[in-house]
Amino acid sequence: MKRNRLKLGIFGFGCVGTGLYKVLEETGSVEANIKKICIKHANKPRPIDAKYFTTHKDDLLNDPEINVIVELIDDAEAAFEIVSEAMRKGKDVVSANKKMIAEHLPELLELEKKYQVSFLYEASVCASIPIIRNLEEYYDNDLLTSVSGIFNGSTNYILTQMIDDNIPYPEALKEAQNKGFAETDPTLDVEGIDPKYKLCIILFHAFGLSTKPENIFNFGISRINDFDLNFATQRNYAIKLIASCKKNGNEISGLVAPSFIENKDPLAYVKYEYNGVVLESAFSENQLMIGKGAGDKPTGSAVLSDISALTYGYRYENKKYLHVDPSLKLESTGKYRVYVRYYDDFDSFDDFLSIEEKFISPQGNYFIGIITLDKIINSKWIKDNKINVIFCNQNIE
Repeated sequence: MKRNRLKLGIFGFGCVGTGLYKVLEETGSVEANIKKICIKHANKPRPIDAKYFTTHKDDLLNDPEINVIVELIDDAEAAFEIVSEAMRKGKDVVSANKKMIAEHLPELLELEKKYQVSFLYEASVCASIPIIRNLEEYYDNDLLTSVSGIFNGSTNYILTQMIDDNIPYPEALKEAQNKGFAETDPTLDVEGIDPKYKLCIILFHAFGLSTKPENIFNFGISRINDFDLNFATQRNYAIKLIASCKKNGNEISGLVAPSFIENKDPLAYVKYEYNGVVLESAFSENQLMIGKGAGDKPTGSAVLSDISALTYGYRYENKKYLHVDPSLKLESTGKYRVYVRYYDDFDSFDDFLSIEEKFISPQGNYFIGIITLDKIINSKWIKDNKINVIFCNQNIE
């Protein structure tokens, strides 16, 4: 097959943009060259010739030689405007912006169809793991039942430091930031918002379900303390921030939350900045994919993979979305077993269907109970920073 020669216009030259430049320089197999890079700060020192840079987006969008726009900025709304305009001008687009994609995917697909261009975004989910392409191609005809795993390298790095290396949360967070795995404002990572965006994209490619991020429950790791870590150690558990979705008939459950998993669970061996994705299906049963989920080169390599695919004119077929059962819906009534660390005057035990275990001590209190997800979502106590919740397993019914 004849390969197309690509001229790239890149928006953003931060961690991912620099990583793309590095991997593009180190491989000679991709028929693509950088024509122009649009950045915000013209005077910032950069590792390549200044002639490549501009602060004017139209220098890229209006250049007829540039046939691929690579969007790598951190502003979701600005990214949406750039990507939309690029497609209107007949340019293929590669993006790593999971928030922009999660919030605007149906609109972007309409633009892709209308202007007959390709829109690829492998780097938006789990960096170096080719999960989207696998869901589109390998799992095209297999009956997927669930997709779950560690979708955020920053929080996995922090949790590994806390549990394996006995480093307090503030120090572990600081080290993750110093290594470029977490942002200066780590809220998107540590509160489970980043993996929620990724889960929206997974839901689309796994089951054909289009949903907004606000419809998915997320709970982060910032409340985990020594009491919780000691509990995990005593029970031979690891703690991981797990994103999961499961299909049962025409209903799909989806959430992001810290979870206890047994130390022998394959995901317990996924440590530091690595991600791990478990796929369960009717025919191929369980499969585990592991790869680096943070860092410049791992994410840059995923962007490069999409660029390489464009040289062959590749486009997601989105067959599951196009042929989705209209009755398919996201539900929040599933039952879950959860661990709750609380203080003495916790007064919402009535929210729980049953309490299986309860412990009270001067060092701290906890109970383990069964509760429906909608009760958690609508509770007042989930917003209390003195209360922590860790899921004991995935939904039990």
